[in-house]
Amino acid sequence: EARAKARVDQWIDWQASDLNKSWSYAFMSLVRHSPGHQDSHALATSCDDWSRHMEILDRQLDSTGAYVIGDKFSLADIPIGLSVNRWFETPLAHPNFPAVSDYYERLNLRQSYRLYGRNGTP
Repeated sequence: EARAKARVDQWIDWQASDLNKSWSYAFMSLVRHSPGHQDSHALATSCDDWSRHMEILDRQLDSTGAYVIGDKFSLADIPIGLSVNRWFETPLAHPNFPAVSDYYERLNLRQSYRLYGRNGTP
């Protein structure tokens, strides 16, 4: 199914480029406490950008009703799911994204996600 594979690739690429880029400064500041990442303006910008990207994911999950590309778990849910865990485990103000929250709980039903994703570490 070429079309389904392309959608998986699209979301994996989005996670690796756009989403990861948005949270990198905030994560280094708030979790790693990097001395080189303590600029308050850059931190606020990163948090806002991260929230904007999580809103994109929330809309996508709301449209599919379950997983990133549809009603079944796919390869795209592995990197996206890890990023969702990082989102919830990073100490910052989290806007309410109901579809992302539901997705996080749905992923938590998977033993492998609890072991490697939602295991208490960002």
